[in-house]
Amino acid sequence: MAVLSRRRRAFALAGVAALALIAAACGDDAGDTGTSNADKPECAPYAQYKVDKKKTVSIYATIRDAEATKLTDSWKQFEECTNIKIDYEGSGEFETQIKVRADGGQPPDIAVFPQPGLLASFASKNQLKELPAPVKANLDKNWSKDWAKYATVNGKVYGVPLGANVKSLVWYSPQLFKEKGYKIPTTWDEMIKLSDDIAATGIKAWCAGIESGDATGWPATDWIEDIVLRDQGPDVYDQWVNHTIPFNDPRIVSAAERTASILKNPKYVGNPKTIVTTSFQEGGLPVKDKKCGLHRQANFYSNQWAKGTNVAEDGDVFAFYFPAVDPAKGKPVLVAGEFVSAFSDREEVVKVQTYLASAEWANSKAKLGDWISANKNLDVSLVKGTIDQLSVKILQDPATVARFDGSDLMPAAVGSKSFWTGMTDWINGTKDTKATLDYIESTWPK
Repeated sequence: MAVLSRRRRAFALAGVAALALIAAACGDDAGDTGTSNADKPECAPYAQYKVDKKKTVSIYATIRDAEATKLTDSWKQFEECTNIKIDYEGSGEFETQIKVRADGGQPPDIAVFPQPGLLASFASKNQLKELPAPVKANLDKNWSKDWAKYATVNGKVYGVPLGANVKSLVWYSPQLFKEKGYKIPTTWDEMIKLSDDIAATGIKAWCAGIESGDATGWPATDWIEDIVLRDQGPDVYDQWVNHTIPFNDPRIVSAAERTASILKNPKYVGNPKTIVTTSFQEGGLPVKDKKCGLHRQANFYSNQWAKGTNVAEDGDVFAFYFPAVDPAKGKPVLVAGEFVSAFSDREEVVKVQTYLASAEWANSKAKLGDWISANKNLDVSLVKGTIDQLSVKILQDPATVARFDGSDLMPAAVGSKSFWTGMTDWINGTKDTKATLDYIESTWPK
């Protein structure tokens, strides 16, 4: 948990004159005289966000520890220049506590939702504020319609994107590719041909791990989602996620079978059952040792490589875009991220939410590293890390057709329960494709 301490006020016991001098220097109160921080040249970009009197805005999110420190660092200049203090709290119990606080009449001013489905549950109860005009203007300017719709409930928009993850990546060893003369595939057929070539050398073409404690199975749900998007396209993906077609629709069966052609193929992965007992963290590590050719996983997998690993096009490991089945239909990309929503529409709250929806804030955050955004006006040159740079380029590509992680959009009984367990049984071989999809369909809330 990271909670910003309030700025300490300066006190002087030497009399009113000394107090006035300190107040003038610090600009601590709205009634102070003299030059305040907001009058400094570096504060010019924040003029539109300034309020006349000191205000505090509370933000509640799941972002904690080192990531929380970088988050709070990203708005320090904003605080110094606007008279707005941001009181941030990150919690591992966000999903539970945000409901407790909201239902108890004590919600934060702003919540950062990691799941659009959770956001929608608050919006549908009229607990969130529809985006004010300046925030909506930044949303329209900086994000694609694909991203905007994830915070849209009954035709009204209640949130603006913050950070993002790109899940449609395949990790590989540039050294292995150079030694064997392999080329980066740009189509699905080229990737399958590459998989055959790698398998023919006696090493695993693909490696994976779906063990993740109580969340075991989630990496396999990403595989299904990524391939539904490629096999059937965004329209069918949306229908599937929204349950306007059943989970066991023949088109989803087709996508699952395409997934099985890789993930359950002994020629490519060895014994598929080992995927169930291999942790998510360890699933792709054989790539670096050239004991496995390919590993499909998100940009955040870069955190799993050992310290000193050179992540670069000519380094120890790198990644390429998970190819489309039919490139003529666009560039499907599975994504995830967070959304900034407000429980209050006070002036200072609107200004903070507007700032967080701006390219200026996105660039301020990018400079601190280990973070990307789908903000179209994010300066890629400021993004640190080769994989993060690659991910931002994918997000900003006009051909990209982004769709949010399906399990995060589905009801919890499915998205974070039966979908996970169903995929685990499927890979383990205890259920075939039809039985697995029939089972998951049967758990969808009536």
